Amino acid sequence: MTGIIHPVSKSLDAKPRRTLDDRHMEKDQFVIGVDYGTDSVRSIIVNTNNGQEIASSVFYYPRWKEGLYCNPGENQFRQHPKDYIEGLESTILDCLRQAGPAAAAGIKAISVDTTGSTPVAVDETGTPLGLLPGFEDNPNALFVLWKDHTSVKEAAAINAHAKNFPVNYLQFVGGIYSSEWFWAKLLHILKEDTAVRKACYSWVEHCDWIPFLLTGGRKVSDMRRGVCSAGHKALWAEAFGGLPPDEFFSSLDPLLKGFTARLFTRTYTSDQAAGRLSAEWAQRLGLPESVIIGVGAFDAHMGAVGGQIEPYHLSKVMGTSTCDMLVAPAHEVEGRLVKGICGQVPGSVIPGMMGLEAGQSAFGDAYAWFRNILSWPLQQLLSQSSLISVETARALAAETTDRIIPELSRQAAAIPLSSQTELALDWFNGRRTPDASQLLKGAITGLSLGSDAPRIFRAIVESTCFGAKAIVDRFNEEGVPVKGLIGMGGVARKSPFIMQMMADIMDMPIRIHRSEQTCALGAAMFAATAAGVYDKVEDAMNAMGQGFDAEYHPDPAKAPVYAERFRRYRQLGQFIEENTTTSH
Repeated sequence: MTGIIHPVSKSLDAKPRRTLDDRHMEKDQFVIGVDYGTDSVRSIIVNTNNGQEIASSVFYYPRWKEGLYCNPGENQFRQHPKDYIEGLESTILDCLRQAGPAAAAGIKAISVDTTGSTPVAVDETGTPLGLLPGFEDNPNALFVLWKDHTSVKEAAAINAHAKNFPVNYLQFVGGIYSSEWFWAKLLHILKEDTAVRKACYSWVEHCDWIPFLLTGGRKVSDMRRGVCSAGHKALWAEAFGGLPPDEFFSSLDPLLKGFTARLFTRTYTSDQAAGRLSAEWAQRLGLPESVIIGVGAFDAHMGAVGGQIEPYHLSKVMGTSTCDMLVAPAHEVEGRLVKGICGQVPGSVIPGMMGLEAGQSAFGDAYAWFRNILSWPLQQLLSQSSLISVETARALAAETTDRIIPELSRQAAAIPLSSQTELALDWFNGRRTPDASQLLKGAITGLSLGSDAPRIFRAIVESTCFGAKAIVDRFNEEGVPVKGLIGMGGVARKSPFIMQMMADIMDMPIRIHRSEQTCALGAAMFAATAAGVYDKVEDAMNAMGQGFDAEYHPDPAKAPVYAERFRRYRQLGQFIEENTTTSH
């Protein structure tokens, strides 16, 4: 039997489901949403009646913060499972302390979202190899973060190989397989490291492993894999009866022979339960074993739910990168395949609806890159000053660095709009969509001796907004109309300058969601649904959603200038793609 599993096994039902109408008849119940980001993990406790956040805690990954297991020059970004485990325990315990014993006693469920595709090699028990003796400090035995681009060759090989088959196994992921995804990363690790290859029994996404950990899983074959990660990154599709056949992978490289048999066939939507809290984790967290653990998903997908996504409204989670989510009634988009996006998967966002994903590989990362360039003297030279102490130098560097982007934004907003000012291309970490290619590079043109920091920053911001427009244009061109924009995440809430430019360039209003933790809140909504508090996640969205507190409207006078600059942005992108892409 194959396919998405929709009904929860009765053995996992916490209690009979209730509807939105009778939720007021019961006392307050609480759920925990856990959001694993690139730099940190955050947990929140939420009241299921009204979505009120009663506790929040964040944990910055210590090994990641030290730069361990990473080599930015080689686009290698790995994270240790101990960072994830320590952060999980620390944030939940901190939240429970804040909430008090009454709220802790009312915890019904925990759900988790993570970055992705962020997979790891595991043994037959589902244990990441990095937790086993001999592999503790081996980067290839750790989680391969979403932004790791070491597998560009393998992704290119998959794209070329797919053309040899009568069935297009890339049709549901936009027609192009990315180095950021599941199979490319697996093949790279197997080719790169003999010891890991011999010890690797299976390959697991971060969002599937955390629920497995919390439920005390002992066999990776029992892991409940989410349709979100499986469909968008691992080529799972109902049309294929599961994953592509072993022949597809083994003929690509013999190292992949037999892997499909050790992966999965069934997938589950995130409104379902992965199991109950294990005795070990119940003791560690001080929670009862009756707590339901929901099926995991990627951050942007749960974030779209936390941000109250609507059909045909592009939900933009804007952080280090962007993930853009769109949902549509499945019957309305049946037979349409949008080229060059990160996939379209039934039930990956809202069960019963088609979920379509796009995004940009660098968004906030592009601003941080420019900030780091400007702060180089502060970080490298100030501590050598003979005029101030080392402690003062560090404090001054930190204070000044924190003020760079706000001040750049203020001054950049005052620069008159012109069709001839500096122009940038936002592919500083490659291009995610439309048409994935991690070989592409960013660019800045039109520089002169008058090009100061605010002008260059403005061009970089503009380029990220142009990249967002390219995504909207692709959806519209492929017959899936974008009728509205919803902004979420740190950039959306913190930068009116960037959001106003986004509205002007898109020539569409953009609503900003009130919640500062839409991903964690979305996880909490799914937790409430998995526990039976609500019958469907749409009811949880209506009851627990926080609404919108800002809306940016486009300036019609700027539309023709931005249209001309966007035309030049596309020309620049074509030039860069034709003249600078090289095989690695």
